[in-house]
Amino acid sequence: MSKLKRGVSKSRQVQRKHNKLPLIMALAGAAILLIAAFFAFQKKPTSFTPEVTGSPSLKADKEKVDLGDVKLGQTVEVSFEIRNVGDQPLKFSKAPFIEVKEGC
Repeated sequence: MSKLKRGVSKSRQVQRKHNKLPLIMALAGAAILLIAAFFAFQKKPTSFTPEVTGSPSLKADKEKVDLGDVKLGQTVEVSFEIRNVGDQPLKFSKAPFIEVKEGC
């Protein structure tokens, strides 16, 4: 009878392993699909064609910013983007600053 019990318990262990196999395969398939979707929908890098060759060069997206009449003490905010359009790395030797001209 002990041989019979051993045979039954071993068959149950094998059956449990077979029951887990489809679950493991489904999870592995889902993981592969998620990884594939991540790489498929990544933003493609745009090719960079420098406007200036041989040196770095800054270019702002706005040349002028007109805020109209601003009362003294009133806070205003403006944003703009600055890019390096040259083919060399841009390095600042001093801290950059913005000059504000009154009445322009």
